[in-house]
Amino acid sequence: MSDLIDDDFDPPGAGSNAPEYTVSEISGAVKNTLEGAFGRVRVRGEVGRVFKARSGHLYFDIKDDRSVLASVSWKGQLSALTVVPEEGMEVVASGRLTTFGSQSKYQLNVDQVEPAGVGALMAMLEKRKKQMEAEGLFAAERKRPLPYLPDVIGVVTSPSGAVIRDILHRLRERFPRKVLVWPVAVQGRDCAPQVAAAIEGFNRMTPGGALPRPDVLIVARGGGSIEDLWGFNEEVVARAAAASEIPLISAVGHETDTTLVDYVSDRRAPTPTAAAEIAVPVRLDLMASLDALGARLSAGLARGMSRRGERLRDLGRALPRADALLAGASQRLDHAGVRLPAALLAGVQNRKIGLAQRTAGLRPQALASRFRSAEEQFRTRSARLDQALARPVDKARARFDRSERLLSSGPIRREIARRQQDTEGLGRRLDAAFASRLRQKGDNLTALDRVLRSLNYEETLRRGFAVVRGDGNVVTSKETAEAARALEIQFHDGSLKIGAARAGKSKGSKPEQGSLF
Repeated sequence: MSDLIDDDFDPPGAGSNAPEYTVSEISGAVKNTLEGAFGRVRVRGEVGRVFKARSGHLYFDIKDDRSVLASVSWKGQLSALTVVPEEGMEVVASGRLTTFGSQSKYQLNVDQVEPAGVGALMAMLEKRKKQMEAEGLFAAERKRPLPYLPDVIGVVTSPSGAVIRDILHRLRERFPRKVLVWPVAVQGRDCAPQVAAAIEGFNRMTPGGALPRPDVLIVARGGGSIEDLWGFNEEVVARAAAASEIPLISAVGHETDTTLVDYVSDRRAPTPTAAAEIAVPVRLDLMASLDALGARLSAGLARGMSRRGERLRDLGRALPRADALLAGASQRLDHAGVRLPAALLAGVQNRKIGLAQRTAGLRPQALASRFRSAEEQFRTRSARLDQALARPVDKARARFDRSERLLSSGPIRREIARRQQDTEGLGRRLDAAFASRLRQKGDNLTALDRVLRSLNYEETLRRGFAVVRGDGNVVTSKETAEAARALEIQFHDGSLKIGAARAGKSKGSKPEQGSLF
């Protein structure tokens, strides 16, 4: 019995039949079991913590009142998501369950996110509205006035829908203007990025460029459900519209439809057709108003001229007669005319007396005395001038003599000779350097000439080689030589031409092998 007990109860680990697994094997088995059991699933819940890594992957949690499911969307899957998860949003996430062996956890790889009904969309919309309103993007002072008559109108909409036709038709009816259409998708996952890019693209245009920058923008789309209009509720579209430097009119949906773009735009239109009516006035109304203003202006000018004419006539009646105004002046002129001859005679007589008084001092004796006095003053000043000029001349002559004696002394003469010798030495060194440089350039030119001669193919011909040309081109293969009509062989001392008959004969004949003995 003791032997039997010893045989049946071995020590732990000795002879055990349980298999041993590595950690990676266990993780792989769990991964295969989990993915095989569930496959692709749809999970409904509230989005919890959301984190976007530097790599571009998006990590978030989907939770309910009892459990939390870790979820991830890879960088390549984010661009395909129609709705990006945000914290607090209730969603339906579709994807595949998988495991993350490094942390012994399972997670949902999400490739599609849908809001869990209209209520979730409206809750997310209200959250975005509160956030952007807190930033001041809805403030009335941010709204810019629209230009009264824009030259160019930019339209962001689908090029194939009825919206663009309605806008163009209404513009033609009211006031034809230049229209630039930026085609975009107006629903689906491509709607938001394309609309945002269109608004930014219009703003990047250069005013006055080859493609003119619009003066006003219209973002338009027809009516639809909230899911169809959701692209215009995306934050990227709303922020692009708020940052637009060009005044923007939003015309998304019908009058009862409201999106985030309507709040941040400068003007909201109930319909796309109404947006065209807001953008431009009616040309016929302007012409009628202009005609009415012209008529009022003409009537006002006529009435003003009439009133001023009446006022002028009234003032004219209050003025005195012209002969009454000129009577006093005419009488004064007559009195002056009577007194004028006597006044002229008295003036002439007074001037004769003054002239006689002034010429009394101009007798010949007085003039001779004055000339003699002036002559004596001239002689005196001339003598003084000669004496004043003699002194500077004597001083200059003395300085010149001293300079001449100084230059004839020995030290200065030796210094001049030394500098002449230095100048001659520098000239000889310059000539030697120039000659050395010329010899160096000549040696370089000779070496280059030798290299050129060694590389010339004609020198190769002198060593026993030849150049074969066929039909004017160099022949480098047997096939080319056989196809040529004539061959020309160039040797170092001339060329040898081979005719077409000889070439054909050589092509058809086979060389004969002679006997070696």
